[in-house]
Parts: sequence; C-alpha cells; structure tokens
Amino acid sequence: MIPIHGLLILSKHADDYLRLIQAANLPGLSIAATSDPEEGAICGAGCDIVFGEPSLASRVIPHLSGLRWVQSTWAGVEPLLDPSLRRDYILTNARDVFGGFMSEYVFAYLLAHERRIFQRHESQAAGKWDKTLPGTLRGRKIGLMGVGSIGACLARTAKHFGMTVKGYTRTSETCMDVDAYYHGPDLMAFAADLDYLVSVLPNTAGTRRIVDAALFDALPPRAVFVNAGRGSAVDELALIEALRTGRIAGAVLDVFQEEPLPPGHILWRMPNVRITSHTAAPSVPEDIVRIFLENYRRLLQGEALHCQVDFERGY
Repeated sequence: MIPIHGLLILSKHADDYLRLIQAANLPGLSIAATSDPEEGAICGAGCDIVFGEPSLASRVIPHLSGLRWVQSTWAGVEPLLDPSLRRDYILTNARDVFGGFMSEYVFAYLLAHERRIFQRHESQAAGKWDKTLPGTLRGRKIGLMGVGSIGACLARTAKHFGMTVKGYTRTSETCMDVDAYYHGPDLMAFAADLDYLVSVLPNTAGTRRIVDAALFDALPPRAVFVNAGRGSAVDELALIEALRTGRIAGAVLDVFQEEPLPPGHILWRMPNVRITSHTAAPSVPEDIVRIFLENYRRLLQGEALHCQVDFERGY
C-alpha cells in the first residue's frame, strides 16, 4: 500500500517505539525515527504525524508544514502549550495508562506511614524491639486534587482500603468512588479534615501554586501531603514552612518546580519529607503505543481521536 501518512518518532526511546509500531504493520504509514530534534526536522520534513516527548516535539513542529497530529508520550504537554508555538493540529496525550502506577506509588507511602515502616526499619537497625502499634487506612480521609483518570483510579483504590474520599475538581463529578466533590472557592472546606492530601493536578494557569500557605493552614496538623502531579501546583516556600513548623505532619514529593531538585535544597534534609525524584508513574512504551495504534486506526476511519488536549485548558 502506498503510504498516505508519514510518522516521525521523536523520543529518547525512539528505537523501542519504532520496533513496537513496526510490529503492528499499520497500513499506509511511512516511519522515520530519531532522538535528535535537529535530525528530526530533516528526516521528518514530509511527515504529518509526530509521536514523542513534548519537550522534543516542540522543537520540530515549526518545521513540519504538513503537520496534522501530535501524539505525546507524556500525560503533561506543557512544552507544546507555549503561546509562541502553532496550534493548527490535533494534540493527543497519554491518558488512562498511569492510574495503576500512581495508585501503587501513593498507597505504598500511605501504607508506609500508617504501618510505620520507616520507623520499623530504624528500630531494626538499632536492635530495638519496637511495639508501637500501627495505624490503619480504614476510616481515614483522603483528598484528591484532580479527579481525572488518575484521580479516579486513586479513589477506587482508596475505597478498597475503606477510606473516605473527597475530590477537588474544576467542574466534573463523574467518579462514583468520590464521596464528596468540591469546586472553586470550596478549597478550604475540602482540606479541613483530611488525613492525606494528594495532588495529581496538571500544570495550567488555574493550578499554579494552588497548594499554598492558606491551604496548608486549613489542613489538620496530622495531614500528610503527597504531590505526584506537577511541581508548579505547589508554593514550595509555603510547603517548607508548613513542614518546618509542624503545621502538617509530612510530605511525599515526586515533582518539583525545578528538576532535578538542586543538591543543596532544604527539602533533601527535612526529616518529615520523602523524595522520589519524578519516578511515580513512568511511561512504558507498550502502554503508550497502544494509545497511538488506536488513534491511528481512528485517523484512517475519519473518527475523532482519543485523549485530545484542549490548548486553552492545557489538558
């Protein structure tokens, strides 16, 4: 079949993605693959589809005159939302593949906190018989900032452990595992009685530094904050002060305003902080390719693509 679409794979995992997409024997598709944006601008000049990391794709799309569709390998697409970049194409992201990873991550640390796993390890290292009774997630209250596909998966897992689930979203109330929804000005009421506050918010104009001093003040001192979404959602100075003064009990942090977190940053040295270096939910090539394959089928059939991103909303 004569190719009717040209695909540029632009990723640090280009070889893995190329192998998986070639194995699918997609009709009407010619493929170029590279990890170098400069090379991609040349070998992909005639391509109408780009598949890869937004940070790399943003550097080539100005050079692709026939661009029709960009499939991001990430959930977040911030580099492609720069107002100086073109928006005359369909942008789709990776959704519905990170919920399981995020649930494992978040609840690993919630369980570690309740079951005192880190303290048990310290006692073992010291040869100390520690009979301190553990806590339980049953009956605890968890607040989810963001209840999209990832938040919905977290809510479902929370219900497995018998938790009460509160959700803070822009407008949607579609997840049946959330016991109570909050929107807009209801943020402080949402936070008032939480044991755990978990942010999986995207990076948008409306979410930047939404987790601020006022929100930390609204939380009970027993609360633990988990950020597995975007570092931009948090006022880090306010977080540090809340941790230093005991306004919250602790934090589990996967993402930060600056990454990698500088070696001298105070958060590395705070005893009530766990840092996980942006590893909560990795992009697995097999999972991401499944999204692309389904969307390519839809493209050929003239159907709407899944996981489309609204450039104005940012998700």
